[in-house]
Amino acid sequence: MNERKAERMERRGFDYLLLAAALVLLGLGLVMVLSASGVMAEKYMGNKYHFFIRQAGFSVAGLFIMTIAWVFPRERLYSLSYLWIVGAIFLLALALWSPLRHEANGAFRWLRLGSFVMQPLELAKLALVVYLANFYSAKQDLLGRFSVAMVPPLLVTGILAGLLLMQPDFGGASFLFLLMLLMALSGGVRLTHLGAVGIAAACAAVVLVSQSPNRMRRVFAFVDPFVDPLDTGYQLVQSLYALGSGHIFGVGLGAGKQKLFFLPEAHNDFLVAVIGEELGFIGVSALFLLVGVLLWRGFVIAWSRSDLRDRLFAFGLTSVLGLGFVLNMAVVLGAAPPKGVPMPFLSYGGSNLVVSFATLGLLLNLSRNEG
Repeated sequence: MNERKAERMERRGFDYLLLAAALVLLGLGLVMVLSASGVMAEKYMGNKYHFFIRQAGFSVAGLFIMTIAWVFPRERLYSLSYLWIVGAIFLLALALWSPLRHEANGAFRWLRLGSFVMQPLELAKLALVVYLANFYSAKQDLLGRFSVAMVPPLLVTGILAGLLLMQPDFGGASFLFLLMLLMALSGGVRLTHLGAVGIAAACAAVVLVSQSPNRMRRVFAFVDPFVDPLDTGYQLVQSLYALGSGHIFGVGLGAGKQKLFFLPEAHNDFLVAVIGEELGFIGVSALFLLVGVLLWRGFVIAWSRSDLRDRLFAFGLTSVLGLGFVLNMAVVLGAAPPKGVPMPFLSYGGSNLVVSFATLGLLLNLSRNEG
């Protein structure tokens, strides 16, 4: 009986639906990046295919990294969990204090390597997932003690988040804390401990927001963007205009008007707004369906693993993608304050796309022996 089950598991191979959903999202993203960026690229770069070509190159690199992650020995990955954290801290520090740092809009969140600009935050997400999966799977007998269950993860996450806040990147720091809380919950930490940490984190967030005029403006813009539609609420107002003008079937692929220098970051963080305008409710619904399939398969992989470390790892990987999807859609739809959160597999940008594919490859790796 066990031999037959093992044979069925071996024949099952990998999760085809997971891979198919991600590849369809990639295809949709490439088409929409071309549509959203063509006019801007032609004006500023002299080539309307500039961003599309770069995104296609990032896609090839991402598929290559996905293939490596697909076959990489997981035990070796787990054994290097502390090294991944040290590497993430090092890269975040480089973005602040090295000649490689790249500044944009007063923030130092990137490293410039020739013509490529990478964001260390994306790698920090994966490093944190590897560390937490390893940590909580090894500490199951001690999770009743707050000093064991929460203090080490809080310390590691706090160091990463502290470096992000110095860049400054409040949204990135918040993302890592949300990821840590989700993995702590799945790892079996007591709800009282999680509640205490959550309340403390919320209070800290309120203090950080209240002390930053820029963050306060973003909050007010989120509450009512139409109070100041030409300044603080401009981006969200243009996003809502794009979504509202799409109606059921959209204005047609390539026929959107908000990308004509009205909607900032149209090919990047607000690409979903362009999808809503050009493909309408049908297009956005199809996007939601693809995202739902991808997350469903990711959580199925996590649930099906018999090894706790693998289960937590799969859950954390799926959470990285899930938080990206949810936070991006929330910002575009006006359900969360404006913050640069790219849409995995769709938004223009090399770091997020490559890391999204690395995440996908690791989930496919875990799905090979599903059961």
